[in-house]
Amino acid sequence: MGSLLYLFFPWGLILQGVAILHFIRRRPDSFWLWIILFGGGLGALVYIVVEVIPDAGLLRQSFKVFPRRKRIRELEAAILDNPSAGNYEELADLYLEEGKFARARQCYDKAISSRTDSLDPFYRRGIAEIQLGDFAAAKADLERVVMQDPTYDFHRARGLLAHAYANTGEPDKAEALFQEATKISTLSETYYNYATFLASQGRNAEARQWAQNILAKKPTMPGYLRRRERPWFRKANALLIRLPRNH
Repeated sequence: MGSLLYLFFPWGLILQGVAILHFIRRRPDSFWLWIILFGGGLGALVYIVVEVIPDAGLLRQSFKVFPRRKRIRELEAAILDNPSAGNYEELADLYLEEGKFARARQCYDKAISSRTDSLDPFYRRGIAEIQLGDFAAAKADLERVVMQDPTYDFHRARGLLAHAYANTGEPDKAEALFQEATKISTLSETYYNYATFLASQGRNAEARQWAQNILAKKPTMPGYLRRRERPWFRKANALLIRLPRNH
């Protein structure tokens, strides 16, 4: 028995390490941390079966980072000899996926010309600009997209434009567009941005309602979607904590 425990001991620590890393990254319900820490290898194994294995689809996405970074290196080298709009746009898309928003924006700038008729590089540059906090530039790009196709990216473009209006001192336009977007779209991102806009206007009761609308989706969501939506659940909870309850 002692020898068996000795053999299992390092594997138990490994399982706990894997479980803790996954917990930190995915942030499931907090009670799991106690199960991992105090349940030892067995507790970690239970966590892996319940949370990590069903998360395999998301984990496969993580493995794509390696070929993506390889492709980035290839394009960075190719652009030296062939600085085409197509190469710059592909590189910009990859930078955007990597969260390198300043580099993505620079590449979109070079990919876009007076002859560019595709909405996608303008839309994606707008996303990068929002992430960089340049809402004025994002507004210009997203207005172009929404004007030509109000439903672009399943109405996400409309919600992002409303968010840009909210951050460029145009509350009336933001309100009107948020109302349009939330009638059609159920994106947590749009709900959250609308909630933060309402909070900035002192409309705390409405802001609380939209934050709660995000959390209300959780019980009926399939497991894989709940895992994908966890960042928005956390943001909604944090906003509810910050909002006063007496307004």
